[in-house]
Amino acid sequence: MASSHRKSRPTGTRVAGIRTPAFATAALTASVALLTQTANAAPTEPTTPPAPSADDKPSVEEVEAQVDDLYHQAESAADVYNAAKERAAKQQGRVDTLMDDMARRTQKLNDAREELGSFAAAQYRTGSVAPGTATFLLADDPQDYFDQNQLMDRLTARQKDTVDEYITQRAETTRQRQEAAASLDALTESQDELQTTKTAVQTKLVEARRLLSRLTAEEKLRLAAIEREKQADARRQAQELARQQQDAEQRRQQDAAAAAQQSPGTTASAPSTPGVPDPSYAGKAEKALTFARAQVGKPYVWGATGPDSYDCSSLTQAAWRAAGVSLPRTTYDQVNAGTTVSLSDIQPGDLVFFYEGISHVGLYIGNGMMIHAPKPGAYVREESIFYDGESAIHSVVRPA
Repeated sequence: MASSHRKSRPTGTRVAGIRTPAFATAALTASVALLTQTANAAPTEPTTPPAPSADDKPSVEEVEAQVDDLYHQAESAADVYNAAKERAAKQQGRVDTLMDDMARRTQKLNDAREELGSFAAAQYRTGSVAPGTATFLLADDPQDYFDQNQLMDRLTARQKDTVDEYITQRAETTRQRQEAAASLDALTESQDELQTTKTAVQTKLVEARRLLSRLTAEEKLRLAAIEREKQADARRQAQELARQQQDAEQRRQQDAAAAAQQSPGTTASAPSTPGVPDPSYAGKAEKALTFARAQVGKPYVWGATGPDSYDCSSLTQAAWRAAGVSLPRTTYDQVNAGTTVSLSDIQPGDLVFFYEGISHVGLYIGNGMMIHAPKPGAYVREESIFYDGESAIHSVVRPA
């Protein structure tokens, strides 16, 4: 099931049948200088620059490969962005919680201070302590004074509890101030990462649009023809996978019937087959698929999480959430959130991951087809899982 326009992918190490992912951040540093060198070259004449020669100008196929690569880099960056966005949200929540706790503890500290002040003032009026005692009681660290002057021996049980509470609240408030400062630093770092990643993605998308805008009308027609040919090949591969799965199911049913004839009087069922989910999975998968079908036609938006637009991993996350299953936000986390199955055992509801960097994911619907949010400028749609050739498929994961 080879694709005539399949792009070569960098080889990677496989562990237990799965390619190990290249870190998404590596994709952000890929240089496009070679692609833009000719376009940015200065003209030899100040008025009328010469037209690029046939050797200088990339072919339509090369432009397509370059644009696809830029989109893949942008999608890898989307996962970096989404992960940083999640971290920032968690850190923001942590900072908010710490600030609320610190406000409550500060109030308790002030209440304890006031009670200690009242106690010190009363002792001073009765002459039972030296005039300087109140000052020490209200100092930053009254514990040393209490210890040195054995004042604790003359305190009532409630007063002792007040002193203990005051000292405890002071220590905890100091600790929380330090923790809040560290969380704020981490939050700032995550927000800086978000902005850096967003800028990198925008650069990739602008470059992709620039490459496409340089095509002539004839070249655009040629590019559309190449795409149609790729889609036709992908549909043929999908049909072949569906036929193979139907044949496998027929063999399972025949094995079950043969087993029933050999053991008359017993209720036979199809033998357990690796990769075939239990019956409860089908119900959950159907809920996920129902949700995904309802999103068809909505735009792909980089970093979006619905309900009006999605990127690839937010669509699969939302679909399985509708089935009561929680998935992580990013593709390179989702690929570990379930059981890996072979492509021949793929079932509706399974997640199909693509490329060495695991930068794309779709939701399998059966017959070699999936629902996915493809790329910027496209819409959520049904498409063959072989849309970029079989070599682009990284792995298949059953999430529930």
